[in-house]
Amino acid sequence: MEAPSHMINTGQAYGTRGYRNFVLISLTLVYTLNFIDRVLIGVVAQPIIEEFRLQDWQFGLLSGFGFALMYTLMGIPIARWAERYNRVRIIAGSVILWSLMTALCGVAGSFLALLAFRIGVGIGEAGCTPPANSLIADYYPAQNRARALATYAMGVTLGGVLANAFGGPIAQLFSWREAFLILGIPGILVGLFILFAVKEPPRGYSDQPGTTQVESLGLRETLAELAAKTTFWMNIAGATAVAFVGYGVINFSAPFFQRTHDMNVAEVATQISVPLGLAASLGAFAAGYITDRISHRHPKAVALIPGWGLVLSVPFYWMGFSTESIALALASLLIANMLHYSYLGAQYTICQGVASTRSRATAVAIMLFLANLVGYGMGPLFIGFVSDALMAGHLQEAAGSVIQATACDGSASDLAARLGADEAALCLEARAAGLQQSILITVTLYALGGLLYLLCSRSLQRDLVAGAH
Repeated sequence: MEAPSHMINTGQAYGTRGYRNFVLISLTLVYTLNFIDRVLIGVVAQPIIEEFRLQDWQFGLLSGFGFALMYTLMGIPIARWAERYNRVRIIAGSVILWSLMTALCGVAGSFLALLAFRIGVGIGEAGCTPPANSLIADYYPAQNRARALATYAMGVTLGGVLANAFGGPIAQLFSWREAFLILGIPGILVGLFILFAVKEPPRGYSDQPGTTQVESLGLRETLAELAAKTTFWMNIAGATAVAFVGYGVINFSAPFFQRTHDMNVAEVATQISVPLGLAASLGAFAAGYITDRISHRHPKAVALIPGWGLVLSVPFYWMGFSTESIALALASLLIANMLHYSYLGAQYTICQGVASTRSRATAVAIMLFLANLVGYGMGPLFIGFVSDALMAGHLQEAAGSVIQATACDGSASDLAARLGADEAALCLEARAAGLQQSILITVTLYALGGLLYLLCSRSLQRDLVAGAH
């Protein structure tokens, strides 16, 4: 690896406008692949649950904690490398690794093998966002970063859209295994493309002249710099609360619609998840665009917009997950997604704004460490545990039911063969009701995330570093 280029603050964007846009689109493509491979397991959740006869908490472990543990543990060391070494090479190598691991998920023969490959995906994906954020900060000056980072953050929602648009129909036509193979392999080629097509810019190039320059900050020094910045930690708390809810809901939305509304994998993916992903993308981009346009008059907008968006999303989520009408559910969730995803670009913009040049990648990694370990790691597991507990309660309350919750594992046909039609129907009803109530409990926590961003706005101006206004 080569040493990083010397820091020079010009206050100007790096490279031509066309090349900057090319780099931003390329990094957004990488982030989109990141989330295709991350979200795909939620798209094909119900077939996996049925094939391996998993309880919901086991799928929560597989889709959440199993991935998030290594993703978070590797994030900070990789970010430290990104502070010192070539960021483009780190990103390229990471794309190749996680794409290979995604493809291997398609050949997993057991729950444990699938869990091991998901851990591998997590290791690879840890090398994406911290160095990419650092690169964007050097390509774009402070006044344009909110829009650039919001564009990059659209990879989250675009990845979800594409995972559903292709993964659902592929799984329905073939099986969930082919979905992993077909969507995983192309990332290897994208990694090679990034390696040869994207240039490493000088560190701090786009920061304003006079911005304090620090040659190197160790992890301890970075933590010391950020320790007194209330905005940084409030931003992390808000992002963690949103991740806890969001990742849990994403991983169980397909099973919810399949169990509650009797839809198949492809129907949920194309009729529900794709429109919701597009609405989320629109919400993320619109929030970044509006923030750039009004920040000179309303400097707290970057925190206020996601704060109110998250609070207002809650009643729409409740409507979407409680109505018996698929059309009303879709309409409500479209509004909820646009409001909720206003936080995506903001979390990175705030994080970049309060960190000095040589600690940005590590600051983002710290945020992702906590948000993903607690949010991604525990959110799906929480929904799974609550779903299983509530399902068991429904079974116990059912008149004359002596069915144990563990007996309800498997597909509808398998249950009918093992238990008979009546008891199989009780299992399916309890399984649907338990998951629905678990999701409704969890989405209420979006209001907590919104409140934390509103509180974040109070210290924002005080904590911004020079050149980040």
